[in-house]
Amino acid sequence: MRDFFYRPEKGYVGDVIPYYEDGIYYLYFLYASRKKYEEGTSWYLVTTRDFIHYKEYGEVLAHGTEEDQDLNAYTGSIYKNDGVYYLYYTGYNAHSEFRVQGEPLQAVMMAKSNNLFTWEKLPEKTFYASEDYYEFSDWRDPFVFWNEERKEYEMLLAARQRKGSGRKRGCVGLCRSDNLLDWKASEAYYAPGLYMTHECPEAFRMGRWKYLLFSTFSERFATHYRIVGAAEGDFVSPREDTFDGRGFYAGKTASDGEKRFIFGWVPTKKEENDYGDYEWAGNLVVHELMQRKNGILYAGMPSGIKRYFQQEVPFLLNKICGNLFKEKNGRFRMNGRNLFSAAVTEEELPGRCLITAKMCFEEGTRALGILLRSDGEAEQSYYIRLEPYRNRMVFDMWPRKIKGENEDTWEINGDKPFFPELERDCPLKPGEEYVVSVLVDDTVCVVYVEGMTAMTSRIYNIKRGRLGVFVSEGCGEFYDLSIKRNSKDNRERQGRNEGS
Repeated sequence: MRDFFYRPEKGYVGDVIPYYEDGIYYLYFLYASRKKYEEGTSWYLVTTRDFIHYKEYGEVLAHGTEEDQDLNAYTGSIYKNDGVYYLYYTGYNAHSEFRVQGEPLQAVMMAKSNNLFTWEKLPEKTFYASEDYYEFSDWRDPFVFWNEERKEYEMLLAARQRKGSGRKRGCVGLCRSDNLLDWKASEAYYAPGLYMTHECPEAFRMGRWKYLLFSTFSERFATHYRIVGAAEGDFVSPREDTFDGRGFYAGKTASDGEKRFIFGWVPTKKEENDYGDYEWAGNLVVHELMQRKNGILYAGMPSGIKRYFQQEVPFLLNKICGNLFKEKNGRFRMNGRNLFSAAVTEEELPGRCLITAKMCFEEGTRALGILLRSDGEAEQSYYIRLEPYRNRMVFDMWPRKIKGENEDTWEINGDKPFFPELERDCPLKPGEEYVVSVLVDDTVCVVYVEGMTAMTSRIYNIKRGRLGVFVSEGCGEFYDLSIKRNSKDNRERQGRNEGS
């Protein structure tokens, strides 16, 4: 059975370059083979209509040779004009002949097509950073769009200004054109003096609001957004300016004219271990971008994915510790001001499923949430924990580390109270209802708090287990708790087991 969160059979999904046309999302992506570092990255393509079923086309933009600027064909964008598709991408070659003052050059390169599948490169249109404004070694991820106010084509780039703090002169570079082929550099589009660089920049309009999107790795790995004001150079940074945590990077968007989706990747971890370092590339993750009346954006679950999981999985929830009261209307109430209360199901969770729970809490409650892949005693589990005192949601696990040969029996690792960077801003008020959905497939988990935020994570070490709920030092209620799967997944898994 293929991964629900798409990845090629023999490789990994890097940056995604989405393009929408006639009901189909064309998802170009940087194919990561992990055979040799910085040697030969190409664009691959899959298409989808529903973010569930994907059709693979393999390599569509091949990288060059060691003698070419595009030994690696990195991130870019696609723009259509008069029936012709223009592809803009980053050319990168670390070999000595493509270096200036010891630093490898990055170049904007182009290709064109009549069908989105076969591309003719235009090497004569390659251009490098302007020494008037930008460094030569950071000049990548070109995003092209039409600026209606200025009546010109504009290109945003991940760039760095030539002057300023080495760690803080990252900017969104800007080029202008009147024909999509010949470009002239201008002063930076956005230069806040905050980051090393702003990867995968993108500009789009959603309703009456305009936005700038970019990803950073200097203080943390995240995809950020800014609301673009009416005046040139006016950018508003919202309280929560990201869509997800460490498990989602390099987000880029596409729209069908009504809905807009953001496409990123969840990184693998070294040796497929929860305690391992994150690696570059992994599986595709798709969120739907939701918009509040004040222009604030947040990530939600695509409705098509929600509809995919329709088959109810029966379960029985039993108390493990603390106080649990089962009410006639299907509500589970946990009440213990000085207690940890938990309940887990008798049944194990399917490997691929959608968990949904509504919950609320009373004043003074420290934490509540969901146990994922718990053992029967709630001693080993992943924790999706809502913390009202801190107005946040975090992803945690117990035990938090593997006990070493000469260590005692405790595995607390108390200096890491949750997975680093898996913390989401989540304003929580007593008496309010919160709907939490957890989408699980093998080693990937995506948590949504409806109307608020998303959090993507890897889950390697605990491969099987039960569903549970918990409240720590307080009173909480859980209701409309469900586990759903797709009947086709069940048949495919059964057929695979019978054939093995």
